[in-house]
Amino acid sequence: MVYLDYSAHTPPDREVMAAFMNTELDNPGNANSPHAYGMQAMELVKSAQNHIRDLMKAPDHEVIFTSGATEANNLAIKGIAESSRHRGKHIVSTPIEHSSVSAPLSYLQEKGWEIDLVRIGRDGKVDLEDLERLIRDDTVLVTCPYVDGELGTIQPVREMASIIAGHPGCRFHIDATQAFGKTEVLSDIADTLSLSGHKFYGINGSGLLLRRKTVSLVPLLNGGASTTVYRSGTPAAGLAVSLDKAMTAAVEHLEERNRLVSALNSELRSRLSEYRKVLFNSPEDAVPHILNISVGNIKGKDFQQALSARGICVSVKSACSVDNLPSRSVFAISRDRKRALSSWRISLSHLTTTEELNEFMKAFDDCLKELENG
Repeated sequence: MVYLDYSAHTPPDREVMAAFMNTELDNPGNANSPHAYGMQAMELVKSAQNHIRDLMKAPDHEVIFTSGATEANNLAIKGIAESSRHRGKHIVSTPIEHSSVSAPLSYLQEKGWEIDLVRIGRDGKVDLEDLERLIRDDTVLVTCPYVDGELGTIQPVREMASIIAGHPGCRFHIDATQAFGKTEVLSDIADTLSLSGHKFYGINGSGLLLRRKTVSLVPLLNGGASTTVYRSGTPAAGLAVSLDKAMTAAVEHLEERNRLVSALNSELRSRLSEYRKVLFNSPEDAVPHILNISVGNIKGKDFQQALSARGICVSVKSACSVDNLPSRSVFAISRDRKRALSSWRISLSHLTTTEELNEFMKAFDDCLKELENG
């Protein structure tokens, strides 16, 4: 098996797993309990929060632990919309959002909110002039992915933040799920920012929302005590400590890992460019971990299934997207439905080897001949 779908899921580091297990085994108390074991567990949770805040250079933000980016995105989007409904019900988003952003927006739209989608240029980036045109006096939220999960395009989030800052009643939510561990994340520009641990070698089921302390949210969950009024439930010390561990490793090894992945990306681009039917959808300045291609008029799903039959794991769009629909990101840059339908994503890691790329290229060549003749 050759795994080239690291943007869908990464295996947890052994040190991350060890941190989780040791924390859970050595701290049997409920972190909400006012006894020695409970206070010990709560201290671990708060220590992880403080360290993550320092790591993210976000002293003005609260760290809210969640089950992942889906919960964090829902909490931010619905929470800001509901808490701001007295001043407006207009939201600006992008057509390249993950379903955990687009779905809560659709939910709000059914409840009476107005959603506008900013244009995406041929470079895959948000059209800043269009963003400025769309924001109104009653706009309460702008959302954007930090990195497009299909193409790897890094969005101009700092420039977006400058535009949004001219509208004091408008908040800026950034889904940084595909950015953290792949590029430097500027958390200070976001009012809310989401992360998911399983995207950077953490444990699936762990994640967080950074909330600027001046931002009010209506919580999704109501119930017992926790570390925050915005997310009820017993704090999970093991998940908090392990997420901190994974985030620390991702930041400390960012440059080293990126050098390895960049070399693999360059080699892959070079070898695939020998095939005249291959079109590169990911821009040159995308994060190197993601390489999106289209191959002739062969449907992406067909190519993905042919590769899977040979033990090669790649993806069509994101893991949570709907089958048989064209990639919104590829369509945005190409305005070509056939190209968008024929696109698929290779995602690399510092764990990927040259030998695995050789196996992939052999399978790619076999699949191309089979599908062209099929």
